[in-house]
Amino acid sequence: MEYIKLTLENLDKEHICCAISNNKDIQVTSKKAWLSERLKDGLVFLKSTERGKCFIEYIPAENAWCPIEADGYMHINCFWVSGSFKGHGYANDLLNACIADAKAQGKNGITVISSPNKMPFLSDPKYLAYKGFSVADKAEPFFTLLYMPFDDNAPVPKFKDSAKTPQIDKQGFIVYYSHGCPFTAKYIPIVEQVAKEKGIPFESVLLDSKEKAQKAPMAWTNYAVFYNGQYVSNEILNEKKFLDLVAQLA
Repeated sequence: MEYIKLTLENLDKEHICCAISNNKDIQVTSKKAWLSERLKDGLVFLKSTERGKCFIEYIPAENAWCPIEADGYMHINCFWVSGSFKGHGYANDLLNACIADAKAQGKNGITVISSPNKMPFLSDPKYLAYKGFSVADKAEPFFTLLYMPFDDNAPVPKFKDSAKTPQIDKQGFIVYYSHGCPFTAKYIPIVEQVAKEKGIPFESVLLDSKEKAQKAPMAWTNYAVFYNGQYVSNEILNEKKFLDLVAQLA
């Protein structure tokens, strides 16, 4: 397998997700606009040269869009190997490239947000444990901050206190999101329209800076659903899932 690293020079032409074939799709353009700014912050997006979900995205933890305290670490935003790419050692290739890069930069280690059991949009905890990651901290309701220190004396990273018990002082459905995940650009407007048509209290909050994301009231900032102040889910909702959730909660 050959891999390519995204740069400001090749970002426009490179394919970033097998689920989206049109480079002019709002999901692609929003993600690439987000990436173009993060590349300046030290983000690395390494992917297979073949079309498909086989990539790793990581960034110095000081610039990560999540509420963690992990200075000196490299943070994995997203790590995805799916479908026909599984079982060939590609995940090891990508993770090893991240580890080598972090060590070359003198980092303390690597962090990644996961969960005790495999959940949508979160990296596989069993694979990460097998590769040597352990739990550094936890945040309700199911998030774990995993880390791989390169030295026994490396400081242990943690979630910020504001994210450990996710609650907000707002009623109705509130969704926090960023363009770190391309699918938010498609589904946020869809759910907003459905909520408006049906008179369902709904508000979307775009986290459009790392400062906002690092102060967020929940651990996972790509997408977070609250209802009447309580955290509900990190799963991106389409029309059906949203209405099912409304029926369940409201």
